[in-house]
Amino acid sequence: MDSKAADTWPASWQTLEHGIRSGRYIDPEFASLEHQKLWSRVWQVAARLDEVPEPGDYTVYEIGNESVIIVRLDGDTVKAFNNACPHRGTALAEDCGSFENSRIICPFHGWRWGIDGVIQYVLERDQFRDGQLNDSDVALREINLEIFAGFVFINFDKSPQSFDEFIAPVRQLIEDLAIGEMHHIWWKSVVAPANWKVALEAFLEGYHVPATHPQLETSSAEFIYGEDVSGDPPQYSHVDHTYETFTHGHGRFLGGQKTPMAGHTQLAGDPVDIMADRLNLLVEGMDAMILKEDVELVRSLKGKPVPEGSTLGAEYMKALYATAAAQQRPMPKPEREVLDQWGGEIFVFPNLMILPQAGNAMMYRVRPDGDDPDSCIFEIYSTKTYPADAAIPRAVVQKMTDVSDPEQFLQIPRQDFSNIPRIQKGLHTSGCKQVWLASYFEQIILNMHQEMDRYLQT
Repeated sequence: MDSKAADTWPASWQTLEHGIRSGRYIDPEFASLEHQKLWSRVWQVAARLDEVPEPGDYTVYEIGNESVIIVRLDGDTVKAFNNACPHRGTALAEDCGSFENSRIICPFHGWRWGIDGVIQYVLERDQFRDGQLNDSDVALREINLEIFAGFVFINFDKSPQSFDEFIAPVRQLIEDLAIGEMHHIWWKSVVAPANWKVALEAFLEGYHVPATHPQLETSSAEFIYGEDVSGDPPQYSHVDHTYETFTHGHGRFLGGQKTPMAGHTQLAGDPVDIMADRLNLLVEGMDAMILKEDVELVRSLKGKPVPEGSTLGAEYMKALYATAAAQQRPMPKPEREVLDQWGGEIFVFPNLMILPQAGNAMMYRVRPDGDDPDSCIFEIYSTKTYPADAAIPRAVVQKMTDVSDPEQFLQIPRQDFSNIPRIQKGLHTSGCKQVWLASYFEQIILNMHQEMDRYLQT
């Protein structure tokens, strides 16, 4: 780290021991610095392989002023190219689709490339460079690319950090959860009126659940919002979560065996009904991570005795893995440390979150919306593993327009989105110079900013 660079920063940009200065979220100059030194140098998820399932399929990824074409060449090869014609700069592709006859053609003057980026045709070629135009002069500019766990990672740096080194702290966690075997159900994107970090950080802890999602944490919510606030507050269930931070900015939290996903229930009544009803809140409120068929499988255990030495959670796991085996459906490793991650989250620096459960995963990706520090692009993915004989749909984004519309987003994302613009508004007030962070529950946020500083100050 360049300490001299840090010394020249304004106070409003500082990462503190117990918090974050508000300028990091609202200052256009800080947002510009992020584009110059973070997004231009960091490994970042540009696509899922499900976006380009067949040869010739492409998708366009944009971050700041950068635009990238991700294109599949064959069953094993995917490449990333700068989305600009070397003639006059015309963007060669938009959104997603398939290049007809595996050719990329500039719509302005008809220059043509193969999907490998090699030039095939230049109109009146002799007019360029005195007739000495080399193929290498006008080949599409290739961008560093790595495929991991069904993700397409790219890096704009000419000499980037080794991807293996970058992903090492979370590689095994992600591989053991079979994330690479999970495929598209749905994918939604919306422009949210907040800094990308504000939106991201809303999901890096479970500390917000009682107030933001009262239906998921009823006893704590009743104490927070109820009229009778006498006595000691109840212990909220997420207090049992384990939080960890890793090198390179990554982190995770997990509930372990003390979660409804694992069959742990504290309410009076039939444990199967309690577990199923709790999980169904996530189906109705999110339709990702927990799916309808998962709840039906829990309910199928009703009336069946739990063998001595076993638990409801263990019996659910047996039924889940037996069903998956019959369907030839890939599943996470059936090991305790892997199962404990279900219902938690893995954070891949700088902007990807993976929330696994059973053979499913919900994913969030958050990125800047151009140069505006008060706007971001927020994406939610619902994925699952499929039976061996099932057709896997191509991933195509659904662009949403209103985060408060129940026709576009279910209850849980609407609850989260209701806070995010309010945070951004508060950060702009003169009375908010910094945000305070809980030393344990919000440690992933602080670790993320510390890693950002390593990029921004060098």
